Amino acid sequence: MTEELDNSIKENAAGPRKASGDSGSVEQHGLADQIATDKYLESKKASRSKGLGIKLAKVSPGGTV
Repeated sequence: MTEELDNSIKENAAGPRKASGDSGSVEQHGLADQIATDKYLESKKASRSKGLGIKLAKVSPGGTV
């Protein structure tokens, strides 16, 4: 999904902002809006990951048994 989104942003940035023809006109979202959307989706994906980023482990002291 990330590669598809990156490719989409690149294609939209390379294309015209507005286009009009006989059948009508088309306008894309601005690049700033696309970047904000990408950041939002990445943060949403990161918040869904399992765990809290904290690993709990039982520590046993070394020494004689």
